[in-house]
Amino acid sequence: MRHLTLQALMVLGLLVPLAACNEGPAERAGRSIDNAGAAIRDAVDPPAGPAERVGRDIDRATR
Repeated sequence: MRHLTLQALMVLGLLVPLAACNEGPAERAGRSIDNAGAAIRDAVDPPAGPAERVGRDIDRATR
């Protein structure tokens, strides 16, 4: 019995992280809203120069 329980826990331990890999519709909608907000910010307050543009690109890449 103990051996079976241990095996079941090991299988669950390996499968649980895979459940978080799929991106759901709410996450896609949130990402779309974030991208729209960044586009609006760039339209209202464009980067002052190439350094600021690169900085914003880095900020977006690391989110």
